[in-house]
Amino acid sequence: MTADNELLRKSMTGVGLLAGGANVIMQLAHPAVGYGVFESRVESGQINRHPVKRTRTTLSYLAVAGMGDDEAKAAYRRATNRSHAVVKSTADSPVKYNAFDPNLQLWVAACLYRGFEDVYHALYDKPAPAFLNEMYQRSHVLGSTLQMPREMWPPDRVTFEKYWNTALNDVHIDPTIRKYLYGIASATFAKPKILHPLIGPFMRFVTTGFLPERFRDEMELPWDPVKQKRFERLMRTLARVNQVTPQVVREMPFNILLWDVRARMRLGRALV
Repeated sequence: MTADNELLRKSMTGVGLLAGGANVIMQLAHPAVGYGVFESRVESGQINRHPVKRTRTTLSYLAVAGMGDDEAKAAYRRATNRSHAVVKSTADSPVKYNAFDPNLQLWVAACLYRGFEDVYHALYDKPAPAFLNEMYQRSHVLGSTLQMPREMWPPDRVTFEKYWNTALNDVHIDPTIRKYLYGIASATFAKPKILHPLIGPFMRFVTTGFLPERFRDEMELPWDPVKQKRFERLMRTLARVNQVTPQVVREMPFNILLWDVRARMRLGRALV
């Protein structure tokens, strides 16, 4: 395990997956990313049709980027590139997009980093600034594992905040994408559907809690001080559970997915 991986893996926990819906919303709140996913012609990547496969490939990318070696990263880049080759706008698309656009990949990487940072704050004591700075520097892999050049990653957290605040000007969720993302927030892709009345409200609550206010407003999701206190109590409870959980369990499913990627590489099976 390299130093790069060691710093990211503390945020890569099973508990942290509760923030996944919020992070997807943040990424797709950029219209070019939102419509790139919504209009994607990669049928096997549609979460509503293939929820297990889509979840596996997305989380496998995070596992490879955050915990994998250079060989795994290169293999996953090649596999992802083949899927991304057809993800580009048409004449009928409301906005122009291309999955190979490094600026869009920077935005997605920035959202992923922000999500990892939020999870770390929720599950652990407030880290020393030096640790956060080091973790930030290593987080370039969230974008540079694909086409984002390493030098596009803002050089420090202060510069990152300036980039982030400027990039928020591009955030807009229209009714089409809002309806699609509401389904993600409510986990309507989960099977079997009989579970939706049980898990939907909880997942929507947790997702809304993890969303920054700007994105919450774009999604038109209600929130108030009472819900905020409930969310904070839930996070404190999960943090205590996380602290006493053995590392190998805490890192599930990321460690299992990384093993799966390596096994697929050895057997010549599709990664994506």
